[in-house]
Amino acid sequence: MSNDQATSSTGHSDGTVPDRIDPASDASVAEWAKKLDSTEMQIKDAVAAVGPLATDVEMHLKGSRSTTNTERVEEVNDSGAAGGDKA
Repeated sequence: MSNDQATSSTGHSDGTVPDRIDPASDASVAEWAKKLDSTEMQIKDAVAAVGPLATDVEMHLKGSRSTTNTERVEEVNDSGAAGGDKA
């Protein structure tokens, strides 16, 4: 019976436990922010919106932005430098 409970609580038939993000742990939030190329605030907001499963957080973040933060910063820097030069 405990095996059935474990399977139903994880949602995985193979018994693996999905990665979870603990928003109360600064270390956990920082680790996931780095892994998902996001800010710590974005991670906390995503966990609040979709729950602590890392896969859900990742999909939420990807759905809310089509590029990484690094790409957005580069885009802003590039457009700022060339903003007045466009014809």
